[in-house]
Amino acid sequence: MVTKQETELKEGILEAIDRAKALSKPVLVSEVQQINHIDPLTFFTAGVEGFFGERFFWKDPSEETFIIGMGICNQIQSDQAAGRFFHVENEWKRLIKDAIIFNRFNLNGIGPLMFGGFSFDPLKEKTKLWSKYSDSLFHIPTFMYSVIQGKAFLTTNIICTQHDDHTLVEIINKEKNALFSSIIDAKKQDGHQLVKEIEINPAEWKETVSSVVKELKQGPLEKVVLARETRLIYDKQVEVENVLELLLKQQQDSFIFAFESNGDCFIGASPERLVKKTGNNLFTTCLAGSIARGKTKDEDQMLGEELLNDPKNLIEHQYVVQMIKEAMEEVCEEVSLPKETNLLKMRDIQHLYTPVAGVAKEDTSLLLLVDRLHPTPALGGLPKQEAVEKIREVEELDRGFYGAPLGWVDYQDNGEFAVSIRSGLIQKDEASIFAGCGVVKDSNADSEYIETKIKFRPMLTALGGNNK
Repeated sequence: MVTKQETELKEGILEAIDRAKALSKPVLVSEVQQINHIDPLTFFTAGVEGFFGERFFWKDPSEETFIIGMGICNQIQSDQAAGRFFHVENEWKRLIKDAIIFNRFNLNGIGPLMFGGFSFDPLKEKTKLWSKYSDSLFHIPTFMYSVIQGKAFLTTNIICTQHDDHTLVEIINKEKNALFSSIIDAKKQDGHQLVKEIEINPAEWKETVSSVVKELKQGPLEKVVLARETRLIYDKQVEVENVLELLLKQQQDSFIFAFESNGDCFIGASPERLVKKTGNNLFTTCLAGSIARGKTKDEDQMLGEELLNDPKNLIEHQYVVQMIKEAMEEVCEEVSLPKETNLLKMRDIQHLYTPVAGVAKEDTSLLLLVDRLHPTPALGGLPKQEAVEKIREVEELDRGFYGAPLGWVDYQDNGEFAVSIRSGLIQKDEASIFAGCGVVKDSNADSEYIETKIKFRPMLTALGGNNK
């Protein structure tokens, strides 16, 4: 029995092959089907055999959007520093321009979509730690499972060349059937145990903080964000699926993400949206200034009030609000934000929080705004360029994708990017976790060190289980 969708897909592939011959370049065919609901983590786990190293996972804080990718139909990658956001956007538009798309559903997050991100600073000397990730790296998945507002969809993407024929339909259907068979057989893997926790040069990091504080007192720098790394060693290979399961349970109000590349996996639970675009509507978040959660309700409220009235944190937060507001005003017809700063309470930490919304001007692309916003003062500092240069000079850590934009863009230029904090990089039986803090002229190295310890907790808990 041949379904209408199979006939459509076959006709689409034949048309794409003819188009590829005429254009002398590959052509994308994309088909969207509504399917029965599958647990997102189960779908991700099902790809461990057939698609290991080629998967991604995304959940937004509202849990209205889950996007899970399997396989790499195509990828956009580059290590060029100049114009990297424009380059990625241009390559994506070129691919979409000639694509053949079967999508009857008017929803974001389905159909052709690219998932990935950018390194924090492409001019920073690259180390072995991030050797599996280009400075710009996006995957267009072969199979993509999306849960959007409670409805489940499967997107199938196929690249057709002038040398292909109709047998592509049989090949893709065979791969799809194998994937769905794996979903039925998907099993939880045995857990890994944390053996050793190694803080990378904490004394030297404190000395760097103290040195930067002295420079800040002399000007012209106002703020520099300094980050550090802790390396974790395990008794066996870390099971990404188990880490994701814990993050989904423990950090429900965060962006939960995993992005595999050549066997490594960048994973995290970020509370911070960089930008979301839905049609002409733009949403971003100012998140800077933090303090621990209390052990009791009264203690938690007291700590929250302390944060809301702390001059250092309020100044740090205002830097971010001002920068993001100015960036939004450049690309928006109108911008709105609350007059008062709020608290965003996560499981292990609470932050000063100000949401910002805007209506985009015509031809404002999502990646254009990502370019303007990255890095915010919460991850780089002020003035922006000078702060990044100082980080490049004094910071031992190769940040890679830590603190940088990570997210997705669909073929209609809707999408969302998070600031990839509260994150780690899994590499076989080891992992690195990252945390940073904003250093200003009143900063104290010991206090900033304690702040990074608090920020390590979400990933350390998910990666370490009950180990301390």
